[in-house]
Amino acid sequence: MLRHALRDGSFWQRQGGYVFIVCVFLVFLQFGLFAANKTDDAPEIIAEAAHDKSKTPRLTQHPIPHLMDEAENAFRRKVDGQSKTLKAAVAEYKKRYKRNPPKGFDQWFAFAQKADFVMMDEFDAISEDLEPFWALSGREMRRRAVQVGSLPSIDIVRIRDGKTTVVNLGKDSESTDVSARAQGFKRMTEKFTRLLPDLDFPINARAEGRVVVPWEHRQYPNLTVQDSSLGVEKVLGGPFTPDWQGESDVWEAVRRTCHPSSPARRLYSSVRSIFSMSPRGDNDFHFLSKTSSNLDLCDKPHAHYQQGHLFSDWRTIPALYPVFSPAKAKGFLDIRIPSHYYYGSTAHYTYGWDPINLELKELDDMEVPWQDKQDKIFWRGASTGGGNSPPGYAPQYHRHRFVRMASSDSVTDNKTITFLDPAGSHYVSTTMPLADLNYDVMDVAFVKATNPGAYPGGLEALEADHHFGDAVALGTHWSYKYVADLDGMGYSGKFMAYLASDSVPIKSTVYDEYYSDWIQPWVHFIPLSTTYKEIYNIYAYFSGPPPTAIALAEEQGLIHGPTEDGRTTGLTLRDFRNKEGDHRLKRIARGGKQWKKTMGRKEDMEVYLYRLCLEWARLMADDRDAMAYKG
Repeated sequence: MLRHALRDGSFWQRQGGYVFIVCVFLVFLQFGLFAANKTDDAPEIIAEAAHDKSKTPRLTQHPIPHLMDEAENAFRRKVDGQSKTLKAAVAEYKKRYKRNPPKGFDQWFAFAQKADFVMMDEFDAISEDLEPFWALSGREMRRRAVQVGSLPSIDIVRIRDGKTTVVNLGKDSESTDVSARAQGFKRMTEKFTRLLPDLDFPINARAEGRVVVPWEHRQYPNLTVQDSSLGVEKVLGGPFTPDWQGESDVWEAVRRTCHPSSPARRLYSSVRSIFSMSPRGDNDFHFLSKTSSNLDLCDKPHAHYQQGHLFSDWRTIPALYPVFSPAKAKGFLDIRIPSHYYYGSTAHYTYGWDPINLELKELDDMEVPWQDKQDKIFWRGASTGGGNSPPGYAPQYHRHRFVRMASSDSVTDNKTITFLDPAGSHYVSTTMPLADLNYDVMDVAFVKATNPGAYPGGLEALEADHHFGDAVALGTHWSYKYVADLDGMGYSGKFMAYLASDSVPIKSTVYDEYYSDWIQPWVHFIPLSTTYKEIYNIYAYFSGPPPTAIALAEEQGLIHGPTEDGRTTGLTLRDFRNKEGDHRLKRIARGGKQWKKTMGRKEDMEVYLYRLCLEWARLMADDRDAMAYKG
């Protein structure tokens, strides 16, 4: 019942060139030169139940219902507590940010009310992103906004006399055209551009984050040139090239944002061995309360091997320059804006888009009723997710790890899953081969080999180590109850489409986006750790055990079928259908869809951007006090 034939050899067997390096690392480890770290993911892991029967002989309550109930209560409190009047919104602003709102706040509030905007007070993301720039004068801000636009892959959205243009000031050898991200930003501001003063917005044309400032330079500004009047190269300490060219890499830049005493700043901790990539112990029953966007690489530097964006070929900017990007990972200082993929409509990124009639439908033509959806976890995508600087680390990038795990044919690699006993009184755990589990639960494949030359062994090795399938239309996802959502080179541009559907997104990400304060894991989607290992137990709670698990548990005497005429009969899937789990899963699907209709609309993106523009206008002013709202 295996999905694929067993392949000759394994990935690690083909990597003989790394054996010596591994041995050297191991020697260092034995002498205590690597900082030990037993955990393998974000610190917000909150619920676990050991499968060691001596510790938990009879699990009677599953942690997922508790996570859902707590999340629903928290989200309800947040929505109910939003300001309903301008006076209340001003008071809440002063309470949160210890300053007056920006000039034009009253017009923004009226704009938001007209749009039936819900999260009137939830803009901590804007405050967090702009806070570092308060240390610079308005004149310096204006100068830096233009200067950074001369760097490769950064465009300027320029407002003059209430009209907007998009320009490329750089010397980018690839193209002098402006990016789709900059054009999308321009479209998002059209409804309120006339209400703004003259401004410049440097827009990142790349999916990767760009601004990474060392810890010392943020703590002690005198270490960095503060007056940019002599030009960007003077501030950066020399000419800026678009790629690393072997001089350094993104991880080296990011680890320098950490405190000097942190493990990431210690030489051997920051290059910890690959043994940490396969954490020991049984962590399959750990669940996150939120996403891994706060994954602390300063404390857990070994985890950087698993995140492809830290191997991007594109050079980061090591000084405090303003760059507007659609997402940011921990350590980056980019300013978040809504993605042009979310605001626009395309067949590849938009739920319900009709490319023939050029209209958006509430129900996608390929949508499937809940009861007819396949009870599997579905994912399709390209083998993107990271660059090649330094080379050789692609096998551990986030997408590669997920595809290998979810399509593995291994009969020796086992997973322990926990599910409700057919009597409904307690939970039982059984261990089964990953090959059988994937056959029952997963439908995962790469559809395109991106930059295969960066993979050790090239295209041949990439295809041998991973399952590849045909490309599918976006609507194919709606045939499944579960849709996995993974980061690519940056954020996932399809997340809004997944939320709009009647399926449930299982989202693993290290990024925060503009809406992060507005959405609630376990209410609108299911959060997944960066190791992915708990995904099988997520499935087992909501959908019940797969067929192979039932057979194994019965063989092991963990469960018993119903009796007829004094003898035990075999168990079937029907005996394990967790009605409560399916109802709760459908509740998340319904919650995500409702969120997209009410808080993930184009109007909500415009409200966010309008408020960001007002805050930006104040920062760009010489007299910031005069740019405050005092009504």
